[in-house]
Amino acid sequence: MQDGGKILLGLLVFLALAFFPFYYNVGKAKARPEPSLKTPEIQKLKVKECVEPKAFMRANHMQMLDEWRDQALRRGQRVYVSSRGVRFDISLQNTCMRCHSNKKKFCDECHNYLAVRPYCWDCHVAPKEKEL
Repeated sequence: MQDGGKILLGLLVFLALAFFPFYYNVGKAKARPEPSLKTPEIQKLKVKECVEPKAFMRANHMQMLDEWRDQALRRGQRVYVSSRGVRFDISLQNTCMRCHSNKKKFCDECHNYLAVRPYCWDCHVAPKEKEL
């Protein structure tokens, strides 16, 4: 095995390059963003409850928005009944963004952190920012 040293050196270089991103990022993880609920509309509410519970919305909001799109545009159903029995209009602009009007703090922080690019604003008009 005359080339054993070259093979070993090649493996070491490969492993160093393959694991470089992990070594480079040790200790640099960012904390998960906490969406801001400090909007004028939310502050006015006596009962601060979303369409569904917070844990459900964090995990399933995109699936819910896709279902809402299908119900409203393809089936003509414009009313959503939550798990608590409360009725809501199926509308991103008039239901969701009415309270969560601070798109930069509420939507964009989490989407940027997770490196996802939602296509909501391809059709909808992004809300004007309202802060306290």
